[in-house]
Parts: sequence; structure tokens; C-alpha cells
Amino acid sequence: MSGRIRASDVEAIKTRTNIQDVVGEYVQLKQSGSGSLVGLSPFKDERTPSFYVRPALGVYHCFSTSQGGDVIDFLQKMENISFTEAVERLAARIGYEIVYEENAKDQAERGQRSRLLEANKLAESFYKMQLLTPEAKHGREFLISRGFDSAAAAQFGVGYAPDSFDALRKHLVAKGFKLEELITAGLVVASDRGGYDRFRNRLVWPIRDLTGQTLGFGARKLVETDNGPKYLNTPDTPIYHKNRVLYGIDLARKSIGSNRQVVVVEGYTDVMAAHLAGVDTAVATCGTAFGSEHVTLIRRVMGDTAKSAGEVIFTFDPDMAGKQAAIRAFAEESRFAAETYVAVAEDGLDPADLRQQKGDDAIRAMIENKKPMVEFMIRSTIEGFNLDTVEGQYGALRQSAPLLRSIRDSALRPEYVRKLAGWLGLDPKVVQREVESASEASSKARDPRNISTEENTTSAEMLPKVSLKELEPLERSVLQSLIQQPAVISSDLVTRIAIIELRNPTVNELKDHLVVQYFEAVESLTSATWLSKITTSLDQQKRELVQQLAAYPLPIDEKVSEDQIRRYCTGVLKALIERDMVSIKARLLAALQRAEVGSEEYRQIQHNLMTLEQERRELVER
Repeated sequence: MSGRIRASDVEAIKTRTNIQDVVGEYVQLKQSGSGSLVGLSPFKDERTPSFYVRPALGVYHCFSTSQGGDVIDFLQKMENISFTEAVERLAARIGYEIVYEENAKDQAERGQRSRLLEANKLAESFYKMQLLTPEAKHGREFLISRGFDSAAAAQFGVGYAPDSFDALRKHLVAKGFKLEELITAGLVVASDRGGYDRFRNRLVWPIRDLTGQTLGFGARKLVETDNGPKYLNTPDTPIYHKNRVLYGIDLARKSIGSNRQVVVVEGYTDVMAAHLAGVDTAVATCGTAFGSEHVTLIRRVMGDTAKSAGEVIFTFDPDMAGKQAAIRAFAEESRFAAETYVAVAEDGLDPADLRQQKGDDAIRAMIENKKPMVEFMIRSTIEGFNLDTVEGQYGALRQSAPLLRSIRDSALRPEYVRKLAGWLGLDPKVVQREVESASEASSKARDPRNISTEENTTSAEMLPKVSLKELEPLERSVLQSLIQQPAVISSDLVTRIAIIELRNPTVNELKDHLVVQYFEAVESLTSATWLSKITTSLDQQKRELVQQLAAYPLPIDEKVSEDQIRRYCTGVLKALIERDMVSIKARLLAALQRAEVGSEEYRQIQHNLMTLEQERRELVER
């Protein structure tokens, strides 16, 4: 791979790539207005969707962070890759063959990210092949003992790391990788002997991102003589961060979005068991506690907003480690707009054991019998007290009261006060007083209604300065129509608004620019390159404003016909023209008052008024 990518190839790739499909792999999108899609920002944690995509124009804009651009820019930001890498990845996606310009400098080796991804991809293939070897018999037997056949292993990409000092290292070096790259990828551990394989004599699960690219691995030991931990994971690398990944998210992504549900289990085999039992929204953390970045990832995939009715279900082991995991998960619970639940099998089995012992129906029943997380936490809290004593009762009450205070839906609190009173054997009034006196600061910290003003506003109110927020509504609608739907607007209306002086000088300059571009591109107004054309010669401020106007949806139903879109766009242009006519009329009437009656000036002003009125009637009748 050498040379510079031709501009024509870049434009062709952008035109042929559906930005909705690419963005949809990272963000759960919904229709919002004519030709617009909206979702939660992938760049920050938010509750109100502010991220808009315009598939017809091939652009996106995030109003909460002021970031926007085309599909190449989006992929660069999401994957932290170079422009060239993004273009090449999109080209591969649509099967487009890039022709590199001759006589350009040879490009450097592929970016580090591409190399690490390729190394992980080849390692995954290597591990899967090793699972089929005689040496891996005990690995296959382990899977079978857990209820997973060869088809299940293939479905989840399970492999085997051979009991060898450097089998993988030698394999990848033979493929052209340097030792330093393999160490950086976390596949090899540096040593005086040149490095040894991180995973040896273990079953291996690939950990992938939303798009299915393998970022790292989780490995389970198979023999007691292995002195390492039960599960060993890839360390943090330039492409793998354990706090930002969830095992199974690539397989569960579509179901999470469509079912508005995610089930968080504790291990790789639990994910396998859940999916095979029909609970295909299951994911698991990878060697770390559930945290805020996991919340962000799930909310983005699920499209978790204040208006949604989704559910997040956690499964925990009944032992102390499971309870600690529940406490950590509860600390993040208020970050979700969705309702949160806990599902635990009656006999305390994890999903993998439950499926093996009682079948698929038992897993589905466990999920169906979920309990609200706050109830689970209250019950778990009071279990630690001797409720046969007064001291135990009041100790449990003091520990439980802040939990009740943290319940998001205040309408539910009285019912939980009644339940807690019954569990503790206390008067409900006593429990209520304790709840009311619980730390106000704790309540505010956990109540999502107390999120920042920025997060609690509508997307329109979240717009940055020097943006749509500063535009007069009618002028904004006119500019939107010219940018988003130029082909449905008649040239005579565009000619008429060319003479209108808008109130904001910057906005007026932008309007004039759009008018000029409209008539220069009159034969190709429906082209996907329209947006590129109108932004090419603009300064940074106006370019950002155009990107926002392109992404912000027109206030009409997404299912309207082209004729209805035409009527809307025509209507806003006519409204601007009519407003200008009213202003002109006011000036003419003021001049008429100053002119001498019967004078040539007086008659000319009267003529102008009649002409203006005729134009107004014709405009209304259009």
C-alpha cells in the first residue's frame, strides 16, 4: 500500500457509503423529522439525544459537543484512526478498490491500530485452529462438560492457547509481525528470552468491539497446575481498554437495540449459556467491575433516553463476591434512564450452571422473574443484621433508608417504605421518618433529575454558542431548507430572497453564499456532493454552522412525501419574503407621510405600495 488516495476516490467512497449504517454500529438511531435520525452522543454521556444524522447528505452533528462532519470524520473519531485508515476501511466495507496517486511519497506502514487489530485477528484464527488439535482435548472436554458443543464454540469464537512457550509468537512473527508489536498487543510478554505467549494451556474467548473487530482475549485455565488466575485477560493496550469493552456486545448489539434490554452476566460461559437459551441480549464485563464507561456503551447501543422504556438486568452470584459486584453496579444504576433489575436463580446457580443442570427454560425463567435492583439491594442490606433484636432492626433501617431515598420514581417510595417496615417489623411511620431524614446530599447525587442543566435540556437548547441557538427561527428554517432540500425549491423564490437583507451579518453572508451556489449547481442539486460544494470556500465558523443546519431535522414528520417537503420549504421561504414585504411596506408608508400630497414622489410611493401588494397576493396564491 503506497501513495496518496485520489480525491475522486475519497468522494466516491463517501457517496457510496451509507452513513446511517456506519453510525448505526456505534449509536442506536431513531427517526427524527424528515430525513433525520437522532441518538445519544457517542462522544459524551447524556440523557437527551443530541446526535443527529442526515443520511441523504451524508453528515452528522453532535449538538452537545459541537462535533460534526461526514462518515470519514465520524469513523476517525470513533476508532481513533487516521484519515487514510478511515477511507481504506470504508472502501473495504463497500468493496471499492482504491487507486493511489502515482509519484506520491510512499506511505508509512499501516497505523499502529491497524497492525494490532490484524495481529489479534490472526491470533484468534490461530487459537480456533488449535482447539481442533489432539492437544486441546481437555479444552474441548471442558466445553462439553459445561454444555457447549463444537457449534457453540464456533459461534462464540472460542479457541485454545497451546501449552507452549512461544507457539503464537512464532506463528505471528512468521506472518510479518515484529516482537514489539506483539508485546504492545498484549499477546506476548517481554522476557530475557525474547518474549513468551501470554496465554498458554487455556481456553480463549475473543473480546470484540461493536463492529466485530477483535481487540483482546479472555482466557480460562484448564489445569490446577496452572499457577495463574482462573481468568486471565489481555492487559490494557492502545486498542483494548477493559473498562470500555463488554464481552458479547458484537453479538448482542442488534437485539439490545430492538428489544431495549441488556442482561449483564459475570462470565464468558454465562454469556454463551444465555445466548444459546434465547437471551441474546447478554453481555459480560472483562476482568473488571461494572463501571461508568460500561454504562455509556450500553446506553448508546440501547438508545437509553428519558423517554425510553428499556431495562437493564444484572445477574450476580449469591456469594460475597457477587454481592460486592451488585453494590458496585448499584453505584452506577442512576446513570441509566432505563429501569434496572437483578435476576438471581433460586438455588444461586450462575447462568452457565443453571442451563447445564436445568435447561434453557430455567435461564429464561430467571430473567422473567427479575426483581427491581433497589429491592434486591435493600434485601441484601438487611440480611447482614439480626432482625430479632431492636438494635438489628434499627441498624438495618439506618442502612436501608438512603436506598429508599435514592429511588428515582418518588411514587414508588411509599410502597417500599411499607415493604421495608414489614421486613423489619417496624411501624411504617418510623421507617418513613428515617427515610425523610436520610442524607439529602446522597439523594441529590443519585437522583437523575438533578443532572446538570446541559443534560436536562432539549437538544435544541444544548446547542453551542455561535450556532443555531443564535439564529432567528424563520431564518434558520430558510437556511435549513436551502441546505437540506435545494432541489424542491423554485428558482424564482431563491431569486427573491437574494435581495433580502437578514438581520445578522454573518447569517446574511451565508444566505448570499447559498444563493450563489444554488444557481451554480442548478443541474446537480440532488447530488450527494452538494454539501461539500457549499462548504468548500467557507470559513471555519460558517462551515460549522452549515454542518449544524445540515444535521438538524426539519420540523416535519419523517414519513411525508416529497410534495409535502416541497410545500414546507416553499412555505418558509414565502414567509421570509412576506416578512420582508411587511418591512418594505412600513418604510413606504413612513415615506408617504413625509412626501407632499400630489407630488411626483407621492405618486411614485403609492405606485410602489400597489405593486408591493400585488406581489404579496401573488405570493400567497402560489
